[in-house]
Amino acid sequence: MINTQNISIELPKDVFLAINEDEKTLKKEIKILLAVKLYLFGKLTIGKASELAELSKTDFEKLLSENKIPISLLTYEDVLKDSEKLI
Repeated sequence: MINTQNISIELPKDVFLAINEDEKTLKKEIKILLAVKLYLFGKLTIGKASELAELSKTDFEKLLSENKIPISLLTYEDVLKDSEKLI
């Protein structure tokens, strides 16, 4: 069993109604959005982000691709640094 911690957020009722999603679906969407954002900020690896989103790594990568988000956030400089370590 995965060790988890619960957090709660409050949404204004009119916003919750405007979203027009049941609570279970909304929780799932929030987890996915949070996972994508934390991945983009470099706070989570793609593997950890996929865990947070409760998606397989392949499905998370597909989601990123569908939203035109790069699967790798490595910069050219990162690749150069890594290649220097091999020499």
